[in-house]
Amino acid sequence: MNQKCIIFLVFLSLHLANGQLNYYYYYYSSCPNLQMIVKYGVWDAMKNDSRVPASILRLHFHDCFVNGYDGSVLLDDTATFKGEKNAGPNRNSISGYEVIDNIKADVEQACPWTVSCVDILTLAAQEAVVLSGGPNWMVPLGRRDGLTANLKSANTDLPSPLDPLATITAKFAAVGLNLRDVVALSGAHTIGLAQCFTFKYRLFNFKGTGQHDPNLDTSLATSLKTACPNVDKSNTNLNSLDMVTTYTFDNAYYKNLVNNAGLLESDQALMSDPQAASIVNDYSMYQYLFYNDFATSMTKLGNIGVITGLNGEVRKKCGVINHY
Repeated sequence: MNQKCIIFLVFLSLHLANGQLNYYYYYYSSCPNLQMIVKYGVWDAMKNDSRVPASILRLHFHDCFVNGYDGSVLLDDTATFKGEKNAGPNRNSISGYEVIDNIKADVEQACPWTVSCVDILTLAAQEAVVLSGGPNWMVPLGRRDGLTANLKSANTDLPSPLDPLATITAKFAAVGLNLRDVVALSGAHTIGLAQCFTFKYRLFNFKGTGQHDPNLDTSLATSLKTACPNVDKSNTNLNSLDMVTTYTFDNAYYKNLVNNAGLLESDQALMSDPQAASIVNDYSMYQYLFYNDFATSMTKLGNIGVITGLNGEVRKKCGVINHY
């Protein structure tokens, strides 16, 4: 080994010991094939369910906003422990846990007791975007899994599609994210589905007017009334967040907003704020700009309140902390 390599590895070892995230955390010795294992796991799950990328992204978002990014959303309830899976914003709403569990099992075979569940979730979110046609970016690694969850925070701190824009931006600001991050990360709604109850109120007698939401395109409103009739049993029906390219990660979401075709009121509300609307218009015209900002915001999101160094743990199974 030449002197430059020795110096680099000594520097890297000191960097990791100090608990800092690093792009090469597992690469040189502990789990060099990690990225390929995660990529294959996401790809294999997508073969059977085209909704997997959106599900993984949602898991990623919902973890970052609660307790910091520590894998808390992955924890199951036990007799003495309440996790976040049954919080209002998560129950019957987010999925993809089994995808992360399966990838974790494969990683454990290759590199036992080495890679945290939260790092696997981070890489899976990136691969979900890439495999859907979106941008690629380098993911800093070295997070440790948390030892607890926060059901109360999951019920109160997660942005909701029913929140007004001011509330959403305040929740983002509380974790260090700005308005550009709000607009860029909202672009994840270029893939995936939403249940009718999250937007059906926009279709019938909106705010007592007897009409649909005036900020919703009339032809789209008519189509949605067929998909989501005004009866309770339609509440869990699913509809594409982006009906143009439902499973392709692109900038069609922003083009929809410009044309008053945002499915969720919280999405369309981005056009009500001059600064947010300006960003939306830019993204609708320049996909590369959206891709660049999305990657930047995803990196910021993945750095919120992380646990590193000797704190936390590397869970053997993602649904339970090791001493149970």
